[in-house]
Amino acid sequence: MAAVDGVLFDFGGIFTVSPFSVARESGLEVGLDVDVAMELCFGPYHEDTDHPWHRLERGEMPFEDARRALQDLAADRGIEIDPFTLLFGLAREDDLKDAVVGRALAVREAGVRTGLVTNNVAEFGDHWRRMVPIDDLFDVVIDSCEVGCRKPGERIYRLALDAVGTHPGRTVFLDDHPANVQAAEALGMMGIVVDDDRLAAFDALDALLGDGEDGRHA
Repeated sequence: MAAVDGVLFDFGGIFTVSPFSVARESGLEVGLDVDVAMELCFGPYHEDTDHPWHRLERGEMPFEDARRALQDLAADRGIEIDPFTLLFGLAREDDLKDAVVGRALAVREAGVRTGLVTNNVAEFGDHWRRMVPIDDLFDVVIDSCEVGCRKPGERIYRLALDAVGTHPGRTVFLDDHPANVQAAEALGMMGIVVDDDRLAAFDALDALLGDGEDGRHA
């Protein structure tokens, strides 16, 4: 019997290409240092702060206000750029999406409770929710801008665990940012950091779920 009752997924970086990878690549294209590009877009993402992007993800700031604040922060560093332009690459074709959705569907179809725990933006909600079959994939959705807290803060993980109804020690959390995974592990969850090879993360998940060689969950 598998020792996993629940799986919590991030959205961006699992069901889409990673926004962090996109920001790094876009920064290089316009001549920005990788670390600078990341900071301009996301602030210190390993923390939960009052950075405009973090306030946007907590639903505390409208999109256009956050956009202007990010541009002002860039201007303070002598950089004239709209940081949101660094994320345009998220609209590119994603060759892995269908395979990722199929793997995630199989997890829930095997009887495992599933949840989505996403740091997201209210104004983006209609778009990203149309990208995948949300109701088929997840028993619960915890969206930072709706609940007023974000990863890696402890509260959003507690909300997700309560909603999905599983114990931390029997729950797996997948995310493309190491700090978010570390925060989940600190609460007792099993963590998987997802890199550009997103299907490899599902191989790691299957191993935790107790898959056999035929690919069916134990």
